Amino acid sequence: MRSGFVSILGRPNAGKSTLLNALAGQKLAIVTPKPQTTRNRIQAIVNVARKGTRPAAQIVFIDTPGIHKPKNSLNRKMMHEVYDALEGRDVLMLIVDVTQRFGPGDQFALTLVSRAAEAKSGDARKTPTFLLLNKIDLVEKHKLLPIIERYSQLHAFDEIIPISARKADGLDDLIDIIIRVLPTGPRYFPEEQVTDQPERFLVAELVREKVLNATSEEVPHAVTVLLDRWDEQPRRTYIAATIYCERAGQKAILIGRRGEMLKKIGTEARHEIERVLGTSVFLELFVKVREHWRDSREFVEELDWRKQLEHMAPGGAKER
Repeated sequence: MRSGFVSILGRPNAGKSTLLNALAGQKLAIVTPKPQTTRNRIQAIVNVARKGTRPAAQIVFIDTPGIHKPKNSLNRKMMHEVYDALEGRDVLMLIVDVTQRFGPGDQFALTLVSRAAEAKSGDARKTPTFLLLNKIDLVEKHKLLPIIERYSQLHAFDEIIPISARKADGLDDLIDIIIRVLPTGPRYFPEEQVTDQPERFLVAELVREKVLNATSEEVPHAVTVLLDRWDEQPRRTYIAATIYCERAGQKAILIGRRGEMLKKIGTEARHEIERVLGTSVFLELFVKVREHWRDSREFVEELDWRKQLEHMAPGGAKER
């Protein structure tokens, strides 16, 4: 039996969350074309059966926010999530978008991974590092060679693996390679558990996903969602959530003419929430202005789903 933690790192929009969902076989992380969609670490617990000479394994994949230079309290918290994911992991995977040119942000991400992979005091080995070349379905194969050569010169990756997270190409090979380098160990989580996050956090994220997809310009970055109510009844779950923005103009966009935008967001979110929960849902959304919330360390800390559960009634978190 092999088991261990595998951190997925990369720049915004490299495909980290798409990869996590593909590996888990279900949606655990929201995905949008907007940069910095992921704001928290999310774990996907993948159990792999024994196959031939390959041992059984439990792999805990960790999705992280995109690596970037922080400008406010929210960005700093997001980067803390990245730094936490760099510590004490059995495998580090740097995922890159092969459709994008190499730039300073890629160098910054590579430097973080290289430093984290170095052998720590008292540890005889370096952390295995993989380079995942994502979105290979969007480029011609001969264009991959210069990318491989460049990254190989900058860091001695243990494996370089071309994949398409969107099409799930190359993921079986990726699983096999990960299992080969994982240490022997027990399961860290029960076999039926697929993530560490409660349903309530995912529900808030699904609302935010619909906001991101429905709005543009500065609105997506200035929005967060907190759940106010979660009441499970025999036939229906009642959920109330507040969408926070930073300016009155943003609130007007989110509500829309005669409330049409908020209704659209609520309808789309409710349909997906019902699919996730497997029950009928009554979803009530509110929009509030909280100026400069991204610069408020206290408010940003409240966005942690563990803190959110403390203020929510009735009941506690449910494991999915």
